[in-house]
Amino acid sequence: MSPRTTTVRSNAHLEDIIAARWQAPVGSPSRGQRESRPRPGRSLAVRAALAELGYFFATMLRSCVFAGAFFAVLLVSHIVTIPGLARYDSILAACLAIQIVLVTARIETVDELKVLGVFHALGVGLELFKTDPRVGSWAYPEAARFAVAGVPLYSGFMYAAVASFICQAWRRFAVELHDYPPPWASLALALAIYANFFTHHFIVDLRWPLSVAVFLLFRHTAVSFVTRPGTRRRLPLVVWFVLVGACIWVAENAATAGGAWAYPDQRLGWRAVSFGKLHSWALLVILSFVLVADLKWLRARRDAARTGAPARVRES
Repeated sequence: MSPRTTTVRSNAHLEDIIAARWQAPVGSPSRGQRESRPRPGRSLAVRAALAELGYFFATMLRSCVFAGAFFAVLLVSHIVTIPGLARYDSILAACLAIQIVLVTARIETVDELKVLGVFHALGVGLELFKTDPRVGSWAYPEAARFAVAGVPLYSGFMYAAVASFICQAWRRFAVELHDYPPPWASLALALAIYANFFTHHFIVDLRWPLSVAVFLLFRHTAVSFVTRPGTRRRLPLVVWFVLVGACIWVAENAATAGGAWAYPDQRLGWRAVSFGKLHSWALLVILSFVLVADLKWLRARRDAARTGAPARVRES
């Protein structure tokens, strides 16, 4: 036997030994199976994320208790009628009944009810102007006994529903504000936004300049909130404004489809609300949020003066 033959056989024998040593035991997973198997750490992270998301959406739904009930009443009012009572008046009666239940069941506090009353008054004032024939932004086609200058009183609850959501979410998510601007600045901007809803019919529309002012004033402001017990997240406040405005725009499409009111381009048939209204609703959300934040700040200062405890609504 030649040395070359011996070398070939030795190499073959060595390869057999290595293959036998590294051969996977019977029943053990292959490399591809091991890579596709979920890792315990990743599985726990996914479950934690889903639990946090579920808690967040459940809290959001609880915060929408009045807003959801209000839109449910709008839809049901097309099906269920009360003899001798106009549809708009039945909606008003249902809204008042819902508020009594929420306050009695302590789902809503008396202070939150006061905030809703302020927004109801601001909303009716805006509705009186917008539905005036000389302005004609929208109209209420049906009759109502409980109305002022053709504006049904239930209309103020649309604005109160926005305030209710903000108040409920503030309490349930334990909202805290960081780097919030001085109260006089935020209040001045809120009043300018509210005034523009009236003045843009006579002078130049200041929506875009006001939007720029919002960004400049709140560019460093963040809102933090509890997404589940022991977990707190932060979000830039201007992003929160846009997200909530988009949600309200979707709700407005549902409300106009349900006949709550009609824009001029919807009188011949329903069509989606223009994206320009999304900008208006975002500004309305900013107005609502600032008013709620300033009212809570005033209450915190009042309670702090009474008890001597530090006021905690905003943090640096």
